[in-house]
Amino acid sequence: MNLINKKVTHKRFGMGSIVKHNDSRIVINFASENKNFVFPDVFEKHLKLHDKVAANSLEKVIQKMEVERKEEEWKKEEEKKLQQKKLELRWEHEKLMKNHKLHPESQMVFWCDTEEQNNSFSEWKVFSGVLKSGKNQGEPNKPIRLHQNSAVLLTTRDSSLPEQDRRILGVYMVNENFIGKLCEDGFIPAHSTYRLQLTEKESEQMLFWNYYVNEKLPHRMTWNTGKYRYFDNLWMAQILLDIVSLKSDPKERELAQQFFEHFCKMNQITEQELPKPNGALLRV
Repeated sequence: MNLINKKVTHKRFGMGSIVKHNDSRIVINFASENKNFVFPDVFEKHLKLHDKVAANSLEKVIQKMEVERKEEEWKKEEEKKLQQKKLELRWEHEKLMKNHKLHPESQMVFWCDTEEQNNSFSEWKVFSGVLKSGKNQGEPNKPIRLHQNSAVLLTTRDSSLPEQDRRILGVYMVNENFIGKLCEDGFIPAHSTYRLQLTEKESEQMLFWNYYVNEKLPHRMTWNTGKYRYFDNLWMAQILLDIVSLKSDPKERELAQQFFEHFCKMNQITEQELPKPNGALLRV
C-alpha cells in the first residue's frame, strides 16, 4: 500500500508526514528532520495514521503480518523440537553403538512368500510383522537383536515340499545405521553394498537346514509359526562362505568374498576357526 505523504502523529515527535517506506522500514519527516522506524511495528504503539481508510487498510496488513509471524515462530519451534528429537535419537544411537555387545545369535532368517520374494529383492528390505497379542498388539515387531553386525537371510519353501527342502534365496547385511531397538516401523533395510541374490540353480544348492539346527531337538526340522527367527552368527558365516564358492561370475564372487570378510570382521569370527556346517539335515 502507498503511504507516501500520509499524515501521522508520533507520541514523542508529534505531527509528521511519511516520505518513504518499504516492507521493513518507514521514514517520517517531523518538521526539521527525518526519522527512521521499523515498519509496521511503529504503528502498534507509537504512531497513529490520520487517514481512516489508509489506517483500516494498514490494520489489516498488520494483522496479516502478525498471523504470518506467529506461523513462522510456530514453524521454527516445531523445527527446533524436531532437531532436538533427532539429537536425542543420535545420542541414543551413539550410546547403543558404544555399549553394544555382540549377541551370539544376532542373525535373522526370514520366510518369504511369493509376493515378499519380489519385494525383498526390488526394495531390499523385509517387514518383521506385527505383534499378535499384549498391550502393543497390532504394532510392528521390533527386531531387537539386530545391529550393525547382523545379516538377514531370505528363504522360501514350496508348499508342496517338506520343511527340509527350505532353500536360501539371498542374504544382506542390515543398513549401516540400523539398530533393531530403535526400529519403529518394523522394516529392516539392507546395507548399501553387502547384499546378494542367488540364482534359481544356486538356491537349489543352498538348503537352509544344512546349517540350522535346534540343539534341543537336533533331528527335527520344523518352522512352526512366525515370519522370522534368530540364529547363530557362526551359521551365517558358514552360509556366506559357501555362497562365495558357489558364485562363478568373477564380480559376484568378489562381492560375496568381501561380504564374508566384512561379516566376519563385524562378528569377530576368523575363517580358520570357523567349523564346518552341521545342520539338522546333515545329521539325518
